[in-house]
Amino acid sequence: MSGSMNMHRFKPNENVKDYRSALGRFATGITVVTTVGPNGPIAITVNSFASVSLSPPLILWSPNKSSKRHDTFVRAENFVVHVLAADQREICEAFARSAFAFDKTPTHPNENGIPIISGCLAVFECRKFAAFDAGDHTILLGEVENASHRPGEALVYANGAYQQMPAA
Repeated sequence: MSGSMNMHRFKPNENVKDYRSALGRFATGITVVTTVGPNGPIAITVNSFASVSLSPPLILWSPNKSSKRHDTFVRAENFVVHVLAADQREICEAFARSAFAFDKTPTHPNENGIPIISGCLAVFECRKFAAFDAGDHTILLGEVENASHRPGEALVYANGAYQQMPAA
């Protein structure tokens, strides 16, 4: 067991900083989720995205309850998840700062009027399938109604920094 002697063991409830650090060891892709709320198009940068099922085609993501955007996404009947390419870091950061950073982001609407961000590696157009309370987050399941993808390098986050994942 290589490295087990250097492992730092702790209780997550007692040491949130170490817990976040441990979670950060897992490289995650970066996504931006869009929908349309009462004030128009809205987006949020998230890394809590995962495939759930192939049949039916289900994905999940989890907005933080402390986010001002949380309620809009939980109430939305449709949303779009965008997997960002390595050259889309500015888009990631723009939507991390502002829900309405569409002015400098190339988009086009899908048939539900939800913005689709141009140039992403993959796009999943979803209908809300279910929502579950999960501590300080809500787990949103989406049934994928349309999907698209292209070749390219992914933008990922690991060990507290942005990384590039080479194309396969």
